[in-house]
Amino acid sequence: MDNIVFEISDKTRRKIKLTGKQWKHIQKHPHMHESLERIEETIKNPMTVRHDGAGKKISYFYREYKNMEPRERYLFVSVKYLNGDGFIITSFYTNKITGSNEKHEHIL
Repeated sequence: MDNIVFEISDKTRRKIKLTGKQWKHIQKHPHMHESLERIEETIKNPMTVRHDGAGKKISYFYREYKNMEPRERYLFVSVKYLNGDGFIITSFYTNKITGSNEKHEHIL
């Protein structure tokens, strides 16, 4: 089993884990080497959460960071839920929040 970098709870109190393997993958994206705390912050206090269409098994957490360049203004964290527990798939900075309006939940 892969080592756990961190485990926290989202707003709905579901546990979310970041494994060492996924953290290594995330660090390949620009500006992500020192974004571990921001990933945690995005899960704990997202600006918005969007879901895939298949029973909310994958959630997309977004948080805005105004000090970033406009093309990297939002931190995106993708979480897959299996048996009630969440696992971070990936995370990176993006310039927009994607997904259908009918499949999202505004937090702010």
